[in-house]
Amino acid sequence: MQISTRSGPRILAILGPTNTGKTHLAMERMLAHTTGMIGFPLRLLARENYDRAVAKVGKAAVALITGEERILPKTARYFLCTVEAMPVAKQVEFLAIDEIQMCADPERGHVFTDRLLHARGRSETMFMGAETIRPVIRKLVENVEFDTRARFSTLSYNGAKKIQRLPAQSAIVTFSAQEVYAVAELVRRQKGGAAVVLGALSPRTRNAQVEMFQNGEVEHLIATDAIGMGLNLELNHVAFAALHKFDGNFNRSLSAAETAQIAGRAGRHMNDGTFGVTGNLSGIDPDIIEQIEAHEFEPLTKVFWRNARLDFRSVGALQKSLRRRSEDPTLILAREPVDEVMLEHLANNEDVARIATAPDRVQLLWEVCQIPDFRNIHTDTHPRLLTSIYRYLAKPGSTLPIDWLGEQVLRLDRYDGDIDQLSSRLAGIRVWTYVSHKHHWLDDSNHWQERTRAIEDKLSDVLHERLTQRFVDRRTSVLLKSLKDKSELMSTITANGEVQVEGEFVGRLDGFRFIADETDAAFEGKAIASAARRALTGEIAQRVKQLETDEDDKFSVNGQLDVLWNGAQVGVLKKGDTVLSPEVQVIDSEFFDGPTRERVRIRLLNFVNAHIEERLKMLTRLRDCQLSGPIRGLLFQLNEGLGCVPRSELDSLVKDLSDEDRKALAKLGVRLGVETVHVLDALKPDPVELRGILWAVARELDALPQLPPAGRTSVPNDRANSKGFYLAAGYMPVGPLAARVDMLERFAALLRQKARENDGKVRPDPDLLSLLGCTVEQAEGVFTALGWRAEVTKVKKSELEAKEAEKKGAEAAKTDKAEAVAETPAEVKAEAPADVTAEETVPVASEDAPAEAVAEVAAVDAAEAPVGDAPSVETDADGDELVEVKFFVRVDRRKRSGPAGRGQQRGPRQDARAKGGPKGKGANRPNRGGNKGERGDKPGGRGGQAPEKKNQINEDSPFAKLKEMLAAKG
Repeated sequence: MQISTRSGPRILAILGPTNTGKTHLAMERMLAHTTGMIGFPLRLLARENYDRAVAKVGKAAVALITGEERILPKTARYFLCTVEAMPVAKQVEFLAIDEIQMCADPERGHVFTDRLLHARGRSETMFMGAETIRPVIRKLVENVEFDTRARFSTLSYNGAKKIQRLPAQSAIVTFSAQEVYAVAELVRRQKGGAAVVLGALSPRTRNAQVEMFQNGEVEHLIATDAIGMGLNLELNHVAFAALHKFDGNFNRSLSAAETAQIAGRAGRHMNDGTFGVTGNLSGIDPDIIEQIEAHEFEPLTKVFWRNARLDFRSVGALQKSLRRRSEDPTLILAREPVDEVMLEHLANNEDVARIATAPDRVQLLWEVCQIPDFRNIHTDTHPRLLTSIYRYLAKPGSTLPIDWLGEQVLRLDRYDGDIDQLSSRLAGIRVWTYVSHKHHWLDDSNHWQERTRAIEDKLSDVLHERLTQRFVDRRTSVLLKSLKDKSELMSTITANGEVQVEGEFVGRLDGFRFIADETDAAFEGKAIASAARRALTGEIAQRVKQLETDEDDKFSVNGQLDVLWNGAQVGVLKKGDTVLSPEVQVIDSEFFDGPTRERVRIRLLNFVNAHIEERLKMLTRLRDCQLSGPIRGLLFQLNEGLGCVPRSELDSLVKDLSDEDRKALAKLGVRLGVETVHVLDALKPDPVELRGILWAVARELDALPQLPPAGRTSVPNDRANSKGFYLAAGYMPVGPLAARVDMLERFAALLRQKARENDGKVRPDPDLLSLLGCTVEQAEGVFTALGWRAEVTKVKKSELEAKEAEKKGAEAAKTDKAEAVAETPAEVKAEAPADVTAEETVPVASEDAPAEAVAEVAAVDAAEAPVGDAPSVETDADGDELVEVKFFVRVDRRKRSGPAGRGQQRGPRQDARAKGGPKGKGANRPNRGGNKGERGDKPGGRGGQAPEKKNQINEDSPFAKLKEMLAAKG
């Protein structure tokens, strides 16, 4: 059938695809009339256009009417409504219906069809929608003027893209809350965050999410087909993650027109848009793509309709009138709408059936059944609620009880829980917001409107916060928004180096290196890095200037071979041309260009050179002194060895030194020891650490090994450490120990002295042990490393005891004398480094040399254990008891590899020179260990002929007879 219209009023059908300005035109036309009304498919759109109208004509002239919200000034002239809430009986000059193609919607289409057939403005009526509705309008409405509008921009298909490759300002569309949340979580991890839009959200929550997207706080929107209806979004691209939806009855594919309605949200005004697929989809049917790009779809031939002339004589009559079919084949009966389903439920309730017997009671029942089920959970919860409401309202003159209504609302006035719980409460309070606008159902409807609206708003805000917390990294969103603004970012740096950009913590600035806050999202990391780069460029420039002007006390080097500035790493020491001239490599910093990096390098290198000059002056003066000949070579090797070189490596140079060379070395602080050649001042703790660092740098190590503790005269010889490392630290590896070189020289000197006093034989007594702070076993290892060989000799026990008693007496006298003088002997002071403390000079027991070591020596001295386990007592010819005692005798270094007995010919006064040793003063001493004559045969040497040694020949031996014969011959 065709509906006749009044002659005169203009009826326009403005048709075309999305982004053609249809809604904008309707708003302009309405405001050009004295009164007007527009029906929108969504409460959200009604609110958006209400705000737009208020901005133009003021609040007093504009009304908002939806199922859940009514703003109705007494002087209102313009009414922005949802289609269902339109007061169609009210006469206005202009009336319009947006998205009129919704007549074909299975659930709500009958409402739009009713407005198409019956809603008119006195002067002008306008229908806005898709071109597909043209045949239906032409058939159902007379005298319609059609205006087809072309899209302002181009919409094109660009295929499938992975989510992480989607461009900015993209929407990803899927069709269930669970899928929306899953995709949003994925986007948060890969892209920094997303806004979400679902039909189940309240308009306030949806607005907040959309605003976050529009403001650039996030670059992606995850939505259902709720975005397909009139949401004005700044979208560049729409990506479908699904092409099937559940429409309430079954799962079906989207039609080409439905796909176009959603895809058309991409591109605003003159900006072109694109659409495609993502996720598990590989593409869209080519025929559908062609239809969408050409905006040509199969026209609609039928729309949903429901009889508007209802019969309220009984429930049965009402149901029958609702199911009456139209005679026009274009109008097909609506599928069971929710209100009819609720009517069926309530009609089967005995209490309701008993009450709903009069027309007014039936009409009330139908009104109650039209309360929306915002929760949409498909249980009997909503029918039970409607039954309760109806039973209260069906009583004559009754309204909803305040106590009962307050209890229902109070249960929803909670803001804890997760997103699903908050969404459920929000849907529940929206039901009561709808009820609160039924003035005749409540005693104080204004109170309940305010209360339910306040709860809905708060729940909406909390839900928005929860969605943002879950699917958006707030820091990333703030940084992204700020980065889009070309102005300078606000940044602060705390005293401990924390960096905040636009109030958000992004990381720490350590010197010139920005250490970003850890994140599990690559996109978030990029946003942080970009924001930090923009915010810190000026700060880095200021720091470079400060570094160049700071004094050297602001710099240091550490055991990790780093150069530090104010405690922060700014460079790394690298191998240079010589060990005392390392290079500096500036740390990597994204803020440095080439010239800036060079400025920093030069300042750091100047500090390092000055630091070496100050701390190792005793070595740099060796390098800088102008000497020639053997001494020059010796000083070069001493510098390369950082002030300590084994004597054996320099013998060829030492033997060629003149007396003047030796004096020059003494003035330079160089000690020509028996075991090492070293610079005494370089043994102080401060130079030792820097020497170790330079040694590690020269060998291109990553860090300095652990140095021996300051003050220790010896440490266990860790085979993992090289000999060069110990020498750089001022220690010489000798057997099981690494001994400080100055103490080692004293040890070796004392060892030689004791050998002279005891017929060339030495035992590890407390004097020797205390110098190195070691055990007897360790001392024996040191003896061996220094060229002494163990021998077991049988001696008279009585003589041994007499010698021990004599030694103890001498030690006691020495102790008494020391206490009387109460000062350190001059010879000890002369041996110690210039500013080594008393504590460092006194030998300290090592970890392997406990205090019991002296007791151990005393026990061995008292009764040396015989070799083997034989319990028998051995005596000499006179009956004196003999015991076996271990002694150490010197091995001629030149003959260590020869027959075992030949090395015993070395005298106890022979020094530690090896073959080819140094010559010069004292160089013409008689050979004491070879075959070139007896001791004392030739005069010479600094000390003259060696003094006669007493008691060296046993009077019963053949050598005594030989001596007597030689004396008799004169």
